[in-house]
Amino acid sequence: MNGGGDDDEVVAASADASPPLQWRFSQVFGERSAGEEVQPVDMISAIEFDHSGDHLATGDRGGRVVLFERSDAKHSSGARRDLEETDYPVRHPEFCYKTEFQSHDPAFDYLKSLEIEEKINKIRWCQTANGALFLLSTNDKIIKYWKVQDKKIKKICDINANPSGAVGNGTVANGVPDANISSLRLPVVTSHESSPVAKCRRVYPHAHDYHINSISNNSDGETFISADDLRINLWNLEISNQSFNIVDVKPEKMEDLSEVITAAEFHPTHCNMLAYSSSKGSIRLIDLRQSALCDSHSKLFEEPDAGGSKSFFTEIIASVSDIKFAKEGRYLLSRDYMTLKLWDINMDSGPLSTFQVHEYLKPKLCDLYENDSIFDKFECCISGNGLRAATGSYSNLFRVFGVSPGSTETATLEASRNPTRRHVPVPSRPPRLGGMAGRGSESAAGVDGNSNNALDYTTKLLHLAWHPNENLIACAAGNSLYMYCA
Repeated sequence: MNGGGDDDEVVAASADASPPLQWRFSQVFGERSAGEEVQPVDMISAIEFDHSGDHLATGDRGGRVVLFERSDAKHSSGARRDLEETDYPVRHPEFCYKTEFQSHDPAFDYLKSLEIEEKINKIRWCQTANGALFLLSTNDKIIKYWKVQDKKIKKICDINANPSGAVGNGTVANGVPDANISSLRLPVVTSHESSPVAKCRRVYPHAHDYHINSISNNSDGETFISADDLRINLWNLEISNQSFNIVDVKPEKMEDLSEVITAAEFHPTHCNMLAYSSSKGSIRLIDLRQSALCDSHSKLFEEPDAGGSKSFFTEIIASVSDIKFAKEGRYLLSRDYMTLKLWDINMDSGPLSTFQVHEYLKPKLCDLYENDSIFDKFECCISGNGLRAATGSYSNLFRVFGVSPGSTETATLEASRNPTRRHVPVPSRPPRLGGMAGRGSESAAGVDGNSNNALDYTTKLLHLAWHPNENLIACAAGNSLYMYCA
């Protein structure tokens, strides 16, 4: 790879490709039965693991946030877990339901006469403190900062009043104690099992004129950014009534508007760096130390112009829908409608690798435009060790690619109890550096509309997340949360 390499960078650390992973079904929450109709408010719209991988949060279109916690590590001490891992080295994380709460409700903007729906757009975990969990959630306009902590339930006991005469919460009927009781004991308050309670710590409103598409925590643990189509704002977690506008792409005349911001992400280790993508397919890296308003970028990443004829759909399918930094921060993953791209932030001449996801849909772009599917925003994720990446597709399918040097690994899986039901042939070795043909185009033959497995454009897997430390992928198929391990 160009741009040099660091010993701690796992993507470039070894030229030896790891063996392909064998994915299998692990868990499912909210599985619907055959023929069951899914209510729109129950559709999952956001998924996020916390930094430790012990907790998982999902948000839905009804404004609810559901939390899951790792159950296999909950009741085990570290020494016991080490012994268990010695006996069962391939043990994978298992999760259980923890709690849920209503994060957002429908609202109405009276100044603009617009309804604000309750749908959760993004969830981001914050640093834990004193055994409490903290997270940010946002809908189109309002960001909220939540604290979730276990509270012990207190009960009153040791009352020696006559149970048959007691009413309510231990009071004595008619206010008269039982004559057989020689002396009354004072009730004792005891603590029983604990229950998680969610409390909204802060609300960050009225900072965006357009719909919020991204929020991202800074590595300093004190600030975060929120982005809409035209602006990126910088917030302090402790200050809810003030934010700083750090990126503004709004032109003086709106008719001159040529591109919008589609996603924004803080660098995982450098608190002064962040990246944001645009509807023209470019990614800009900015340095907050350069100026208060970062209208100019420090680096620009975009696909080299291949020339040739351009169609009406060229710019639409080039729009980047999601970006994710690898754990160490040197590599950046981006997803547009057709492809998944891996970038080296030290090399801005073009992507390191291009992986074809929807190459087989090129002949159908007119149909996709008519039914608005061409505007679907698919997310992407990268493994904790940086060796693999995943993204979603139609018919509740998702694709997994090996992104390490020399890897030809690719897999197409279905969000169901039998993820390998749709067989897809393994493609030949792809071109590597900036390969425009990319990887995965051959594998599409097993799932395109011309085969027996015709794609269903109404069932789309838009949201997925990779466990930070394990080969475990959580993905949303409608209202169901599926998990797969390898």
